[in-house]
Amino acid sequence: MARPKPDQFLLVLFCFTSSSLCFYQGMSWQVAQEEDGMSWRLDEEDSEVDIVQTRHDPSRSCNFESGKWVYDQSYPLYDSNCPYLSTAVTCQKNGRPDSDYEKWRWQPHGCSIPRFDALKFLGKMRRKRIMLVGDSIMRNQWESLVCLVQGVIPTGHKKVNYNGPSMAFHALDFETSIEFTWAPLLVELKKGAGNKRILHLDLIEENARYWRNVDVLVFDSAHWWTHSDQWSSWDYYMEKQTVFQSMNRMVAYQKGLTTWARWIDLNLDPRKTRVIFRSMSPRHNRENGWKCYNQRQPLAFSSHQHVPEPLVVLKEVLRKMSFPVYLQDITAMSALRRDGHPSVYRRAISQQARQQASGFLF
Repeated sequence: MARPKPDQFLLVLFCFTSSSLCFYQGMSWQVAQEEDGMSWRLDEEDSEVDIVQTRHDPSRSCNFESGKWVYDQSYPLYDSNCPYLSTAVTCQKNGRPDSDYEKWRWQPHGCSIPRFDALKFLGKMRRKRIMLVGDSIMRNQWESLVCLVQGVIPTGHKKVNYNGPSMAFHALDFETSIEFTWAPLLVELKKGAGNKRILHLDLIEENARYWRNVDVLVFDSAHWWTHSDQWSSWDYYMEKQTVFQSMNRMVAYQKGLTTWARWIDLNLDPRKTRVIFRSMSPRHNRENGWKCYNQRQPLAFSSHQHVPEPLVVLKEVLRKMSFPVYLQDITAMSALRRDGHPSVYRRAISQQARQQASGFLF
């Protein structure tokens, strides 16, 4: 089935959150955040929520995946005082000396992405549930999105709930929730005999039960499937009650994604739920010829032009689905941003330890 083109408003959001790098101390978002002086007029923003100000050639569609990173002095759109940021992404608090890496925005060829407007976004998402599902990178994106919107919501009009593998930020006046659910493999990972970890390639309901009655679902799943045996999260595979001690990783990935696709096709209504699948972010590490430590600008182009095998598998699975899933391919644009990798600044460590780590890790 041909993949439909996503709503531009959602692309504006997810093109930005897909590029969540380090967010840290820097200039604050230019909006009055003092509660007493804040304009909180829902009637005004309601009249504008459907306006998306883009400039593009109407004779052709815009390819959001093709473009360049443009330096923008007005960035970032929020700072490290956001209470929802995890320590691993507050790079300047952890000792990173530079800040230009937080001032780049993605500029597609042939069109312009409008600047993110939190009130317009919340108005568009009024009475809706947005859920991001995946691994730690997707959790970083949840943090980024929450930080983008929370600054325009007064204290007492927002809250966060935690429930098992899920967390949810609520914008109370809009009746909008922005949620994250931990499911890096999408399918089920369980303990078996002898405390062995078994990856069930054909079971998913334990994770999927959280995905029902959600208006916008954003998935990612790739990195955990590619971990080497030393870092693998499972000991065995299981499919249809048959245990496999080994399996080609991309074959296993295809089986797991097919289980996910079957659940989406059978359980969700495309008239009620929008589904987006985000492609894998590139590995900026020494094995791939990268070195992120002390990198301070994006690359002008990437020498790694090949399509990652997980992306090939993902596209093939999506092609066979009846449900219209939107593929958000961020792999190429993210490959240019090794300057935004946390590298040794995931936590606060001494300068000596930082220099030692930079020599062989990142």
